[in-house]
Formats: sequence, structure tokens, C-alpha cells
Amino acid sequence: MSAIRSALFAVLFYLGTLAYVLLVFAVSPFSTRAVHKVVRGWSNYHHFLVLYVLGIRMSFEGDIPPGPYLIAIKHQAMVETIEALRLADTPVVVMKRELTTIPLFGWVTRRYGVIGVDREAGARALRNMLAEGKRAIEQGRPVAIFPEGTRVPHGKRPELRPGFAGLYRALGLPVVPVAHDSGKIWGRGLAKRSGVIHVRVGEVIPAGLKRDDIEARVHAAINLLNS
Repeated sequence: MSAIRSALFAVLFYLGTLAYVLLVFAVSPFSTRAVHKVVRGWSNYHHFLVLYVLGIRMSFEGDIPPGPYLIAIKHQAMVETIEALRLADTPVVVMKRELTTIPLFGWVTRRYGVIGVDREAGARALRNMLAEGKRAIEQGRPVAIFPEGTRVPHGKRPELRPGFAGLYRALGLPVVPVAHDSGKIWGRGLAKRSGVIHVRVGEVIPAGLKRDDIEARVHAAINLLNS
């Protein structure tokens, strides 16, 4: 049954994604606000499929406060990358640059406002991330980042990538850590198991901490449900 559900989810999700991408192209000349609404609608559509096709319920504890924050999210599966768009008001998401170059979809990500990071570019990638992050803050938008840099299996606790501390220092923003356990039921393969994904929004961590301190506090906070 899980294989059938997962296959149906994949078909509906990618067909729906194409429809939303075309809708962004249609509304883009008129307003950025309309683009943001369509992208939010896409994330809600994804959430609907996760709940009613895959049979996966999201249990949330805590809320992300409004305004510009640096949102640090544990990364175990694809699901939280799209759910991030629903956690806060039009967050600018830090993602790998390859996603921003996909035909059609990549243009939509850039039109919505994301920070594409080239992992091979080193210092140049960090400078670009900082510049784009500052632009997001000028617009009053929060910045969502997956500080581990890539998906990791449930139970793993890698150190945070250095880009997180650099962004934290440059933006001067408090951090909202988000823990979850999506990796328990959402693996890298096609099949997804039904169940509950628990999401916990942690206490706000103030700006201006030293690197070792902020990394230790964020690392602990995003791993609260990782056991």
C-alpha cells in the first residue's frame, strides 16, 4: 500500500508543481506579492498530498515569530524543504544552486527569492550568500537555512557547515531553531511510510553570540527530536 500511495503522490506532486510553475509565469508580470501567494499555495498543495495521499500527519509544537529571523532547520528529507515555506511568512530559503538552474522551476525559485549556494565555489559562495541574505532582511523577510548543508539520516548529528555562522554574524539576527524527525518515515527512496512527523520550534537564540556558542546551541536545538 505504501508503494501505491508513494507513486500516486509523486505523480500528483510533479504534475501539480508544473501547474503552479506555469501559474507563477502568468502572474509574475503583475506583482511579486502574487508570486509569493502562488508559491505559498504550492507548499499548501504539497502539504495536502502529504496528509491525504501519503497519510503523513505533521504535529507542530511552537510557532515562528513574525519578522526577520534566521531560521535554522534540521535536514533529513525533502518534505521539510517545502514545509519551510509554510512555517514563516515568505521566507527566503538557502538551497543548493543546482535547484535554481532547473528549467522553469529554477526561474520560479529565483523570482520568489531564494539563496542558491554553489558548494564548490568556496569563499565566493559565502560572499554571495551574505549579500543575498542582507537583501532579504532589507525586505523584512526571514531567512531559512539548513545548517548541516545536506540531508542526513535520522539519528545522525553532523557538525554545522561554516556558512551558517558566517550568515549569523553578517545578518546580526536572532535564530529560531526547528527540530523534527521526518527521517523516520521519509527516506531518500520512492516509498514513504505513513505516520506522524513531529516538528518543534525552539526558543529564540539571541544575535551576537560567539561562533562556538551559537553553533553549539543551534546544533543541540535542531537535534532535540533526532533520536
